[in-house]
Amino acid sequence: MDEQRKLYNEKKQDPSLKLFVVLSKAYRSVSDQVAQDIREKGLNTTDFGVLELLYHSGEQPLQKIGDKILLASGSITYVIDKLEKKGYISRRQCSEDRRITYASITEEGQALLNDLFPDHWKQIEQITAGLTDNEKSEAIQLLKKLGQYADELK
Repeated sequence: MDEQRKLYNEKKQDPSLKLFVVLSKAYRSVSDQVAQDIREKGLNTTDFGVLELLYHSGEQPLQKIGDKILLASGSITYVIDKLEKKGYISRRQCSEDRRITYASITEEGQALLNDLFPDHWKQIEQITAGLTDNEKSEAIQLLKKLGQYADELK
């Protein structure tokens, strides 16, 4: 029993485990705040993510949308259908390859984001105000490094 407790205490002191726990809790806290802000604007985070991607990056193949916002291909069709019914996006078939469908944001979708994004940006600034600009830059670099290393392990 003492050996197990000793091992547990060593793991508890391990900075790798501590980093993972702190990173997970921080992500959840920030993500919950952002999701609440988006819900108050009448969307969910997936809908907003698709609209934001199309707004900033232009027309995208549906499969790339799923990859970029980490959404399964079956789910992306449902989200696109929903946003299309609301008039926020439109679809078109690729003329060279009928298996590929593109989505683009409509003028109505652009108007929605133009209306929502300034307040959303302020909310994100408020959520991240616990760090200075220098700390944010440092965190960005460190998290990119961590993510790239983790990706190389695949």
